[in-house]
Amino acid sequence: MAGQVVSQDEFIKARKEFLAKEKAALRANDELVSELRHLPMVKIDKEYTFDGPNGEVTFADLFDGRKQLIIYHFMFAPEDEVGCDGCSFQADNLPSSLSHLHARETTLVLVSRAPLAKVEKFKARMGWAFPWYSSFGTDFNYDFHVTNDETVTPVQYNYKGKDEILNDKNPLNRVHVKGESPGMSVFLREGGDIFHTYSTFARGLDTMLVTNRLLDITPLGRQDEVDLKYHDEY
Repeated sequence: MAGQVVSQDEFIKARKEFLAKEKAALRANDELVSELRHLPMVKIDKEYTFDGPNGEVTFADLFDGRKQLIIYHFMFAPEDEVGCDGCSFQADNLPSSLSHLHARETTLVLVSRAPLAKVEKFKARMGWAFPWYSSFGTDFNYDFHVTNDETVTPVQYNYKGKDEILNDKNPLNRVHVKGESPGMSVFLREGGDIFHTYSTFARGLDTMLVTNRLLDITPLGRQDEVDLKYHDEY
């Protein structure tokens, strides 16, 4: 059993003490998010094209007429037949309806290096409806450090260089020195200009996992011992 069995009065007392800690954490997060909105931006001068269900599109096209763009960098290499199971878990936790984002001038899309035919096949299997584009044959993933190949560009992931990654105490983090890695990037469009405003990687993506947030408030927690699978394989 997760916790001690107590009287109702003792439960209320302990819950109120913990509530004070929860409120402090929420206030701290409010301050952090406010600070995030004032981070500096970088203008994107490079031209990128992507393959979509209706043909080739430009970077600006991904915004779909809105001012803001959120891209989830989904791990799906050209040689793979299916997408990453961890990224699939992340995708399962994205909004089932994008209308609330759209009403607030924000578009959400997925981008992977796998060719569009593989992307479309896997997307159909998973039953996802959100837009998903292929960056196959472009520098996009390398430039935003979600694909690492030092023959193409210097290694960087989660704002760490190659040596820092290889010296990471967590061996699970060392894999990011080569190949595909997950991430999320945010862009702002002002007139004909596009600006990169934010990117997060690794544990930074955990805050978007609604499943984990729900499990966090249960006595059994996240139950990390349960093997992660594609949602159609449980």
